[in-house]
Amino acid sequence: MANGTIYSGTYQLDFEKPLIELEKQIGELEKNSEKAGAGYADEVDKLRQSHQSLLKKTYAKLNAWQTVQVARHPGRPQAIDYIRGFVKDFCELHGDRRYGDDPAIITGFGRIGPHKCLIVAHNKGRDTKEKIACHFGCAHPEGYRKALAKMKLAEKYELPIVTFIDTPGAYPGIGAEERGQAEAIAMNLREMSRLKTPIACVVIGEGGSGGALGIGIGDRIAMMQYAWYSVISPEGCAAILWKTGAEAAASAEQLHLTAKDNLKLGVVDEVIEEPMGGAHRAPADATVSVEEWIIKNLRDLKRYKIENLLKRRYEKFRGIGETAKG
Repeated sequence: MANGTIYSGTYQLDFEKPLIELEKQIGELEKNSEKAGAGYADEVDKLRQSHQSLLKKTYAKLNAWQTVQVARHPGRPQAIDYIRGFVKDFCELHGDRRYGDDPAIITGFGRIGPHKCLIVAHNKGRDTKEKIACHFGCAHPEGYRKALAKMKLAEKYELPIVTFIDTPGAYPGIGAEERGQAEAIAMNLREMSRLKTPIACVVIGEGGSGGALGIGIGDRIAMMQYAWYSVISPEGCAAILWKTGAEAAASAEQLHLTAKDNLKLGVVDEVIEEPMGGAHRAPADATVSVEEWIIKNLRDLKRYKIENLLKRRYEKFRGIGETAKG
């Protein structure tokens, strides 16, 4: 469709099955109308209207677990798609100068609109080979150390930092633990909180635990409308509380992990609206929305004196979780 709300891929979400059936019918009628002339045009228009109405109704009442499923959709734009979409003159930087290069974290300098900046992003990979190579977006400690080394370089040259968060969590393997996974994330939390340069963060898909926080300390934090952000993944929470991942849907509700929940709790500053039916249905439109948010917020953040910026950043994170007294 012209507005990009019919998904052209093969992957199906359970709650989207009625939509997929309508899309198939529209596709068949369009093929027939090409053969038989304009005879099917009215039927196609009616089905399009029905599809739009059902799409809007379905996505207006997504529960937390359905939101998690949308955030994990294989057709959803990833960080590399946003980088290719609007980051000009991108020059990728590799390695942590200690152990090696982690492909689960992408770093590099580029230009977003008029702003020269450092980009730091989780990388999930598209096909099976890429996913295995970058650990499905689960970074090792060398990934977080790479990110921090490059962020300090951005600070040195007085360039703002933009991070794209999209990970189910940090890599939990023995090697990662042996090389100081927790220490690397903790170091990033401390150092990002006092970097003398503006930082804008966007949760574009999954925001799981410390793996997300490792590049998630910023002056402005946004979430895509159908992203999730939580202290733990729904499956991880279910495994702890119910000893089975089968209760993931129930734990998703209890974690308050949706963009709406995080905005209400003050964890994020803004929700970036997605195209109707999710970013996987209209990646180009989603890319424009993210680019506009970044350009606007970098422009605003650059107006602050560094000492005021750091003070506001400190107060922002100290204030999360406060409850009314008395």
